[in-house]
Amino acid sequence: MSKYEKLRDLNKHISFFHIDDRTFTPYGNIISGYDFQELQTYMEEMEIPQDQNIYIPSVAEMENTTVKERIQTAFYGEMPVQIGYCNGPNSTLNGLEYHKGSEINIAMTDFVLLLGKVQDIHDNSYDSTNIEAFFIPKGTAIELYSTTLHFAPCKVNDEGFKTIVILPAGTNEPLKQDMEKRTQEDKLLFMKNKWLLAHPKRKQLVNKGACAGIRGDNISIFHEKKPQRSNN
Repeated sequence: MSKYEKLRDLNKHISFFHIDDRTFTPYGNIISGYDFQELQTYMEEMEIPQDQNIYIPSVAEMENTTVKERIQTAFYGEMPVQIGYCNGPNSTLNGLEYHKGSEINIAMTDFVLLLGKVQDIHDNSYDSTNIEAFFIPKGTAIELYSTTLHFAPCKVNDEGFKTIVILPAGTNEPLKQDMEKRTQEDKLLFMKNKWLLAHPKRKQLVNKGACAGIRGDNISIFHEKKPQRSNN
């Protein structure tokens, strides 16, 4: 049985697919035609934190690369981009965000993404039963469309996950000023180019001002645990 099949069997509480499945089509696209080795080399020796996720939006060493120029010129049509990473031990939904512009994720480990659609947000409320889970194998590069709700990946083993994140430049930086909230969507703006819904159980986000708009379970992804060594 493959790793994907084992994970699917462990997570029957949610619709669970491989990234190659056509179900992924409304959410994004698998990227080919780019050599990401420069970025992957930078990430390979990086430790995965075990206490919390860490997200760094922009890393100079990753942006001073040939592939960054190619992605910026072709994929983003000469719009400036930033390249960073997200690593950690996460296994829970916690929140859902979207951006005005596609996001690229490059899997440095196997992981699972919990995805939804912006079109299913109604009055700043989203039902987590709409979420679908996708297994992303190590080495896969994917585009997430601007209408795709997503958040941090979920680990599929005890070690955690690592992923490279490419976004329009400035995304996820602090907002410079308080904005007058004229529309429902304005209430979701949490950081630059980041509209966010939090699950009410994720107090860390709610206390920072995120809209507690996710209804239903704060979905978790389960994985096989390493057997504990006996002290005998």
